[in-house]
Amino acid sequence: MYQRIVVGTDGSPGADFALDHAVELAKLSGATLHVVSAHKLTTPYQLASASEVGMAASAIGDANDAMHDDAERICDAAVERAQGAGVTVEGHCVPGDAADALLTVATDTKCDLLVVGNRGMTGARRFVLGSVPNKLSHHCPTSLLIVDTSAARA
Repeated sequence: MYQRIVVGTDGSPGADFALDHAVELAKLSGATLHVVSAHKLTTPYQLASASEVGMAASAIGDANDAMHDDAERICDAAVERAQGAGVTVEGHCVPGDAADALLTVATDTKCDLLVVGNRGMTGARRFVLGSVPNKLSHHCPTSLLIVDTSAARA
């Protein structure tokens, strides 16, 4: 059924719940799982506004390194979780917006399915532009599974 599945994670319980769904689908179909963890980069523009409170220019590299290291740690943990379940898996630690990172990996891998949690899509918040699942629902190049993660938050 599926050959390549992409799943996003930010290390939250909801993301772990969605990851577990993606792992199970990969096991059932024999698909390769691509785990994506995105991280924002500090830009000189952000640094300029932060310099008003004394942030040094050299801090931009340190901030970006720290965000990358955190995202890589989250990605590695998800990859280990999938490997532990016997799934063939690749990790992708991608700088930038989470939805854009997922769309890029989904396109690059020619995936059959993209899996994300629905965190942020309850109540009125589901109408807020910028929600990762909402953005993906409008721009996904493949089938999209939005996992109800409410059980993970309970």
